Amino acid sequence: MIENKKIIVVLPAYNAAKTLEATYNEIPFDIVDTVILTDDFSNDETLEVAKNLGINEIIEHPKNRGYGGNQKSCYQRALELDADIVVMLHPDYQYTPQLIPSMVTLISKGIYDVVLGSRILNKGALEGGMPLYKYVANRCLTLFQNLLMSQKLSEYHTGYRCFSRAALLAVPFKENSEDFIFDNQILAQLCYGKFRIGEISCPTKYFPEASSINLSRSIKYGLGVVGVSIQYFLHRSRLKKYRLLKNIRRS
Repeated sequence: MIENKKIIVVLPAYNAAKTLEATYNEIPFDIVDTVILTDDFSNDETLEVAKNLGINEIIEHPKNRGYGGNQKSCYQRALELDADIVVMLHPDYQYTPQLIPSMVTLISKGIYDVVLGSRILNKGALEGGMPLYKYVANRCLTLFQNLLMSQKLSEYHTGYRCFSRAALLAVPFKENSEDFIFDNQILAQLCYGKFRIGEISCPTKYFPEASSINLSRSIKYGLGVVGVSIQYFLHRSRLKKYRLLKNIRRS
């Protein structure tokens, strides 16, 4: 615990057998109370590795639900276990678990409701090996979203996120997509709910074992981001209402 807050780290896993142990071993267990791993019907030894590591909570999907569906299971279980702060960390070792104390502290002290590990701050993305086309797409999409959503985030696409319990309870994340666009939808909901979102610089590593979506899925995701941004703008402007941004308990 930290500041008497129960800290749970969730690992949405899919074919993470080669990187899970390295990720898990860097988690700061002096402050983390529980780790939840959700295996999204991997076809490698992810489950065996997780069990050998002694991970507290393991959820097995009987079929592949997708990245968004994987996160839904993680967050729902963390809330059931009375988490005060939930850290979403990819088990592919792309993001360093050593930033968890800093991210958690910003929430436990009441400074922010959500903290993102940004790959863009301090040139971390390109130095870590992010492909140039992904970097350019990230910057363009982020600029587009900031304009339409009246925000000033450095990026919306990081997979390293820390949430307060109140933030997760306030948004209807279970109604979001089961695919990658889930990440963008939940941030749009949190922005619309006026939750305080902070960022810290996060170094990242790109290597063959690290998870990454291919070009066609990247394009699909990018188009989805544009759609979420337009919906946000129209909903906020009261020109049209969208289910995505309804039933949010504003902070």
